[in-house]
Amino acid sequence: MKASISDVAQAAGVSTATVSRVFSHPDRVSNKTRTKVLAVAESLDFYISRSAGVLKSGQAKRIAFLVGSSKIDWFTGRIIEGLNNVFRTAHYDLIIFPITTLEERKEFFDTLPLRGNVDAVVVSSFGISSDEVTRLQDAHLPIVGINVADTLGYTASVSIDDYEGTSIGVRYLKQLGHTHLTYCFEEFERELHFSSWSRVDGFKEACKRENLSFSLVTIPNGDDVFDAVYSQIMTTDAGRSTALFFHQDSLAIPFIFKYRELGMSIPSDISVLGYDNSTFSGEVGLSTIKQKPLDLAMEAAHKALRLIEGDNSAATHDIVPVQLLVRNTTASPTVQ
Repeated sequence: MKASISDVAQAAGVSTATVSRVFSHPDRVSNKTRTKVLAVAESLDFYISRSAGVLKSGQAKRIAFLVGSSKIDWFTGRIIEGLNNVFRTAHYDLIIFPITTLEERKEFFDTLPLRGNVDAVVVSSFGISSDEVTRLQDAHLPIVGINVADTLGYTASVSIDDYEGTSIGVRYLKQLGHTHLTYCFEEFERELHFSSWSRVDGFKEACKRENLSFSLVTIPNGDDVFDAVYSQIMTTDAGRSTALFFHQDSLAIPFIFKYRELGMSIPSDISVLGYDNSTFSGEVGLSTIKQKPLDLAMEAAHKALRLIEGDNSAATHDIVPVQLLVRNTTASPTVQ
């Protein structure tokens, strides 16, 4: 038999009104009381259903947005803009949850069925585990992914093919005549299963298919991009490269500026290819792989709204193509 709100109140030694406030207005309850009530609720496998928690409208009018970073970079900013464009018009609030570690992700999904105060969850760029899938099923919430590598557990998703994106870049650089390529990327939490790791895999597999030699350059978190990349070019096999392929434009652009400041030439000395077509890539003249996060986010938001209304035809997993943009940071190598 399912535990009731009275059972939770009795076990926690509080009133049913206090239990209700913990779930509907947690900011109005002390941390000590809230922690105790949530612990009891979890032990009794009790959660507030959306219909019970929002009796007047039948909806909480809130969407949870999980993003795998505490920083609002270009991609995340465009995603938030796209989601807000749709949800604000439909009178929904967007609640942002930065998820940077496995512990933070686990905490969110462990307490999600207890909250009962969101109508859907949107996740950007990382995967969810089988245990978290079960939690979502307990909460009876649609979950929509944006740029997810694996659709397991997602009700719907819209993503680019990161693997194909770097494959396109490799084929383009080969056509220019480059025979040794270096891929440059920042360290990131692999255990969170970020979708963009597919870019690294796509690069390596494409080089193997095209019979190209390659190197990987990892940029430690917090390090200067130019210093990290240039030092490895000078001291490792990456020095054989005539072209650098950056994991994202935000890494390529500062490298280009510093390289040119030191009197060296791009693309005469070395070609540079980015990924994203983010802010200032056009002004810099950066050749890149273009994606449209604003469009991805708006499509994901429309899917979420349709799923909230019970339209299961929105429960699809769509792949959006990327596009190669050739500008002036790539050219045929002058020296092999």
